[in-house]
Amino acid sequence: MTTRSQQTSGLNRRRRRQSVLSWHGKLSRVFSALRWLLVAACASLVGAGSQATAEGRPPNVVLIFADDLGWGDVGFNGRTEWNTPRLDRLASEGMVFRRWYTGAVVCAPSRAVLLTGRYGIHNGVVTNSADLPRSEVTIAEVLAEAGYACALFGKWHHGRPRAGESSYVHPMDQGFAEFRGFTDARHAWEQFPTRLWFGREQRPVEGHANTMFTDWACEFIRRHRSQPFFLYLPYIATHFHIQAPAEDVAEHLGKFPERDARDPVYATYAAMVTRLDKEIGRVLDLLEELGLAEETIVIFSSDHGATFEAGNRGASAFHDSNRPFRGGKRTLWEGGIRVPGVVRWKGHVQPGGESHVPVHMMDLFPTLLAAAEVERTDLVLDGANLLPLWLRAEPPPQRTLFWEWRSEGYQQLAAMRGDLKLVICGNQPPELYNVETDPGERRSLHGEYPELVAELRAALDAWLASEVSAARD
Repeated sequence: MTTRSQQTSGLNRRRRRQSVLSWHGKLSRVFSALRWLLVAACASLVGAGSQATAEGRPPNVVLIFADDLGWGDVGFNGRTEWNTPRLDRLASEGMVFRRWYTGAVVCAPSRAVLLTGRYGIHNGVVTNSADLPRSEVTIAEVLAEAGYACALFGKWHHGRPRAGESSYVHPMDQGFAEFRGFTDARHAWEQFPTRLWFGREQRPVEGHANTMFTDWACEFIRRHRSQPFFLYLPYIATHFHIQAPAEDVAEHLGKFPERDARDPVYATYAAMVTRLDKEIGRVLDLLEELGLAEETIVIFSSDHGATFEAGNRGASAFHDSNRPFRGGKRTLWEGGIRVPGVVRWKGHVQPGGESHVPVHMMDLFPTLLAAAEVERTDLVLDGANLLPLWLRAEPPPQRTLFWEWRSEGYQQLAAMRGDLKLVICGNQPPELYNVETDPGERRSLHGEYPELVAELRAALDAWLASEVSAARD
């Protein structure tokens, strides 16, 4: 068991190591940038075009993240009440992961897991008000040091400033050279904002937020087409407020029995999903236009399951957004943690593939480093390198995955090994489900497998004991 003093000592060593590595990172970024500029210049001189420019170049990465989008809200997972043709095409051109799991069931912790490759109890972000510690290393920081141009257009969810900090940690402090969008979660409720952050400065804007994010993303791709880039696109659909452009809402009017025809909430939610699909399509079209589709890994997922909160106004409940699963945001049943997952890498990932191997959001960090052939032995990551699964459908060794949600009055824990998942809710008896044969988690098997329940519970306790002090600050 790790003691508090050991945790503090480890954190101090990590901070000292990062101070040394920062100089290495700065030099690495300079030499990597010069390398890719030289490659692009040589290709331009010989008129070799984009194919020659791509020789020896690591893949670009476009990471698209929806907000509160349910597993059942997209066509490739069975939605028929509206169409998501661009996402469905992306799924057909790549691999669909039927058991893709988020790292947490609210926004800030789920994003921290994604960016750090570490559980919330290890990166310090376990509540929605927790700020990412400055000492944490993000995927953007590592890729930037490897010569990638890194940008974030969309939602960055900051928390309260930590002890010793005068303000929250900014995305440009964590590896993103370019940032435009929201830093504050409540500000990100605005689908039609009047002000957004441009780097560290707020400026007036006008229009639909997700459309602006796509505009900036496309401009970024055009500017960086000749060097590897990491584009993180955390859209704000379908998080409330339930709003969408009028022309998109019009496409769905009359399809659903609204409570008030003058306020078509259900049609508007559908419009939010289909507008998201259109914006993603614009990015995909540009990659094709520039000849970058085969050089770019495109990943699509959601931060957690759809919500049934008041701000959602009953839209996700009406549309059964998390079907066929139980629960939603702020719960550890499948409806809260299982999310849509697609990876496309043309010429590498088999098109039309489907996987039922459990995949965790923290796996993206080490997997993308492997795809980019970046080696960093100094990093302590919880995720697994799943590149063999992506490329050859080779499953990783069996492991146990963990979740916790102990905030806002909730007390839930979960552990999953293979198809079997333990769920503990407060002081209630443990629940054990085979989520492959019983995805709705209706038939608990705890009475049939008491030894496994005890084993998973012991594994959970050991995992919780590894929690760092920053997670409870």
